[in-house]
Formats: sequence, C-alpha cells, structure tokens
Amino acid sequence: MQRILLFFIISAVTFSSSMRLGFSQTQSEDSIKKIEKQVLNLVNKYRSMKDLPALTYNDNIYIEAKKHSQNMAEGKTPFSHDGFDGRWDRLLKSVKGSSMAENVAMGQETAQEALDSWLSSKGHRENIEGKFNLTAIGIAQGADGDLYFTQIFLLK
Repeated sequence: MQRILLFFIISAVTFSSSMRLGFSQTQSEDSIKKIEKQVLNLVNKYRSMKDLPALTYNDNIYIEAKKHSQNMAEGKTPFSHDGFDGRWDRLLKSVKGSSMAENVAMGQETAQEALDSWLSSKGHRENIEGKFNLTAIGIAQGADGDLYFTQIFLLK
C-alpha cells in the first residue's frame, strides 16, 4: 500500500513539474507567431462583442511592438512602456497616425491569459475598446521562458 501511495505522489509531483517546465521551455518563432495571431483574433472577437469595429493588422506597428517585446525580454529595457514616445514618433512618420496606445504583458502563457490580464485592468481595457483601427502584437521570450507581449493600437 505504501508503494502504491508513493508511486502516486511521485507521479503527481513529476506531472505537475513537467507541466510547469513545459510552459517555460523555449517557444519556436512559429509558435510565437501563432500566439500573436491568436491575441489579435481574441481582441477582435472581444471588440465585436462590444459592437466595435475589428482592428486591422499593420506591419509597421508589428515591427515596433516586436522590438519593444524583444528589448524587454533581453533586459535592454524594463518591463514597462519605456520608449513609447520613440515608437509613436516612428509610427507617426511611417503610418501617419493621429493617436496611439499600448498594452504590455509579461508572464502569461497563452493568448487568452494575456487578453484576460488586459481586460482586468481599466486602462488596458480602455485601449482595447478605444477608437483605433490599426494594431499589431509582438511577442518575445526571455531567457527564463517568460513571454513578453506588446500590443500597439493606432488610429490612422
């Protein structure tokens, strides 16, 4: 009986450890791109439920969002909105937008978790529901396995 109980305890510990390790393993760039697309789809689904128009993906915005996530993941900038003014200046020139907002998240393991964390924050939710028509999500993975999300919203 003790051997059976010990087997179940070891199995449970091994299973729960492997589950957590699975989330912190390195993601392929294809997996990250899939999550980026999932975030966009979930945001647009949420906006649709609020009778708001869908946001359109923009390559120039993606470059800025991806670079900010990479900088946070690599420790070049803290987890924050540092550099927002520079991103705005570059996008103002390339996309000619009239207003811009940004959401960042860190440590969420899925697109749904990232969206849920933003929706639970008044300011982030207001960005998602805001009067914008263009967006992109850039995700990068840190050495510790954490995912860093940046979504930029722009009105053109």
